[in-house]
Amino acid sequence: MLNDKGEFVSIMGPSGSGKSTLMHILGFLDTLSEGSFFFEGVDVGMLSGDQLAYMRGRKIGFVFQAFNLLNRSTTLENVMLPLLYTDVPKKERIQRATELLERVGLGHRLNYTPGKLSGGEKQRVAIARALVSEPKILMLDEPAGGLGQQDIEWMNSLIRNLTAQMSVLIVEHHMDVVMSVCDRLYVLNFGELISSGEVETVRRDPAVVAAYLGVNN
Repeated sequence: MLNDKGEFVSIMGPSGSGKSTLMHILGFLDTLSEGSFFFEGVDVGMLSGDQLAYMRGRKIGFVFQAFNLLNRSTTLENVMLPLLYTDVPKKERIQRATELLERVGLGHRLNYTPGKLSGGEKQRVAIARALVSEPKILMLDEPAGGLGQQDIEWMNSLIRNLTAQMSVLIVEHHMDVVMSVCDRLYVLNFGELISSGEVETVRRDPAVVAAYLGVNN
């Protein structure tokens, strides 16, 4: 599904189509009930819980729909969190987190807790936290949810600028977000892949149009 560094891929589909479930499987958060999933030549189904946790922590950066920030922790502490489970020294953890927060425009919010941030600012913190461990793949679950148009445009530009050396997988139902940042698109409906390919081609697929109109094919 993801082939090259700097490639942007999106999974789209109506509510309940299996988008988030697929992303969780690809990100080692859930396991397959049948079939096989290979990552870098390794059969993920054969990995132990500790091995999955290692892969998750080193290879994948997540931005969850609800952000999942720790309410009692500062912005800096939230971004540093993934590094607490690594051998990265504390001084470097602070430096990495601070630099990322400055890059997302929140260098002046290091000591703020999430309750003092806007929705768009929380999104930026979540993106910084996902990138602090320098993952190979960044995964975002409905990143435009609850954001205004200005925040969405800023987020799209931010993701492009910060992720040139990694692949990005976005689960989204806003076509304008997909059109502005993604290279390839996979469309699910009722748990089945109904179309895939370059974004411009897929969005004209009659099966995709029908799925978004709620028509059963």
